[in-house]
Amino acid sequence: MASSATPAAGAAPDSPLPQRLLVALPALDEERTVAAVVAGIPRSLPGVAAIEIVVVDDGSSDATAERAAAAGAHVIRHPTPRGVGAAFHSALAYGVDRGADLIVSIDADGQFDPADIPRLIQPVLDGSADFTTASRFADASLVPEMPAIKLWGNRMMSRLISRLAGQTFHDVSCGMRCYSRRAALQLYLVGRFTYTQEVVLNLAFKGVRIVEVPVRVRGEREFGESRVAGNLWRYGLRTAQIIFRAYRDYHPLRFFGGIGAALLVPALFLAGFLGWHYLATGGFTPHKWAGFVALGLVMVALLILQVGVIGDMLSRHRIYLEELLYRQRSDSRRDSSSD
Repeated sequence: MASSATPAAGAAPDSPLPQRLLVALPALDEERTVAAVVAGIPRSLPGVAAIEIVVVDDGSSDATAERAAAAGAHVIRHPTPRGVGAAFHSALAYGVDRGADLIVSIDADGQFDPADIPRLIQPVLDGSADFTTASRFADASLVPEMPAIKLWGNRMMSRLISRLAGQTFHDVSCGMRCYSRRAALQLYLVGRFTYTQEVVLNLAFKGVRIVEVPVRVRGEREFGESRVAGNLWRYGLRTAQIIFRAYRDYHPLRFFGGIGAALLVPALFLAGFLGWHYLATGGFTPHKWAGFVALGLVMVALLILQVGVIGDMLSRHRIYLEELLYRQRSDSRRDSSSD
């Protein structure tokens, strides 16, 4: 397949580690828009030494791959549709293996303007961020026209992610983003259906510097329906599974401790009720059941808390292993650059 890698104006020729940019487009049946998006991607940018474009064709049944290749992109093909999250995984792995210093993801449906890429990557280039995400809602004047239910859903999702991450985000579902190599090397994702919210949580939990960049975005696709959010109920359910699995894995003590605490509330209520009944009547009959239920809830709560403690120990080991893997991958890049 064809590849686009061109020198960029303004790059420092004597830089020991020239900035190499990979622009990745996950695509599924986007033959009507993918070529225009690829063509609109800048071929030279200040501060960037080389630009490569890759389209991950997620098992399209149309001419997406052919149109992308003709427009100048390298194409990676999945034999069958695996999900936009899996397509992003393939793009991320390709960028890391190619030694990209910056990885930009942008949807192939034409909702984002590739001309905004320079604004998106600038905070990473100047060292003020490790990860930037385009935001449709950070600037009230740029909020796109979209159905009220989708606008409400995006706001609720952003509030949920902000609460879990301990940071304020206005848009956690936008598909236009820029990853520094440091951020890309620290991403270990499991979701295949989608990836946008999991990325924010994953990087926020690791203390990566995240910046939102306000952009103007088309509110609705020009052609067809969203492959991910076409069915809002399905999208909400599958996204919730990804979010809470990510939170469970990185904060198991909080996750299971919260469940245990929730079980203790009715247990204390039932125990208090039984105690009040005993003081009022001098006996437990006919409410002995309340004591047994309260005891059972306490035992279950303690077991769940124990699961949280064990999960917390495993989470610490995971953090150590991820740090070792990050350092190994970073060292291998430095070694290859020295060679």
